[in-house]
Amino acid sequence: MPQPRVRLIVTGDDFGYCPRRNRGIMECFNARAISNVSLLVNGTAAKDAAALATRNKVPLGLHANLSEGLPVCEQLRMGSSLVNKDGFFHGKMGIREVLRSGHINLSEVDQELRGQVDLFCELTGHLPHHMDGHQHVHVLPGIREVFAQVLSDYGIKYTRVPIEPGLHDCDWIGQQLMDFYLGVEKDAFNSIDVFRRHGIRWPDIYIGLTTMGKNMSVPNIQTIIENAIATRKVKQHPLDISCGKKFRPIQDDTILTMELMVHPGYSSVPEEGGCGEGPDDFSQSADRFHELETLKEPKLLKYYEDKNILLCAFKDL
Repeated sequence: MPQPRVRLIVTGDDFGYCPRRNRGIMECFNARAISNVSLLVNGTAAKDAAALATRNKVPLGLHANLSEGLPVCEQLRMGSSLVNKDGFFHGKMGIREVLRSGHINLSEVDQELRGQVDLFCELTGHLPHHMDGHQHVHVLPGIREVFAQVLSDYGIKYTRVPIEPGLHDCDWIGQQLMDFYLGVEKDAFNSIDVFRRHGIRWPDIYIGLTTMGKNMSVPNIQTIIENAIATRKVKQHPLDISCGKKFRPIQDDTILTMELMVHPGYSSVPEEGGCGEGPDDFSQSADRFHELETLKEPKLLKYYEDKNILLCAFKDL
């Protein structure tokens, strides 16, 4: 057999969020449409998700959460800088606003991240094969340093660096969402040196922002993978990015590692799920099921085979 052109990690995020999410992720895994999973340990169905992963030998990492629902450390649920007056995390944009205001206590971030790693180990019996951040909180200023130290202390070797080739050329993404993605990209660039200093690694290429929810299609996934194979960003300062112009060719004999972030599942219902405060709008939308159906498309799985793209997990690297 020839060596693979690409080793592709297709990661299903938010495992443990609700029973319907667990069902969809397992359906995708059993169909060989995803190859890797990230567990939300504060999700309402996390215990069941961990049991499913153990029974089905699902490669599992930790989706560290500082933005949605309840902390796993009960002492942080009232009066800590990580939560609002109701004891819940501040939200995807809220944590960024509180962080900018200087009101996040980083020692509490450290305590919660370690609590989530410990709970992951308790639920699964092993350390996470990788660890990233729910809603990309792991690359935020200040938090990234704490995050990197936690990974280093536990010996967790792999993370996610959400810098996506071609992002600037995606005119189908609304301005508000694009502004968020560009902020994530800038934070990710500024995390690279921090992660490297701590010996943390990540795949050569990340994709998934441009194919979330309704934007996911077989042609979109194929195009993004092909563009990522053909071009790679030169190391640069985030303020020097200029709409996809700073790229260099990849040699034909280079074997790339790539992560595709996905969110398959059946739509959550209001009565169940979430991380302690009920499911959000994205989780209740049809977007999750759309991703599930797209990822299982026979023509996408055939594309991987025809292009010599090997689906694998972080534990295989």
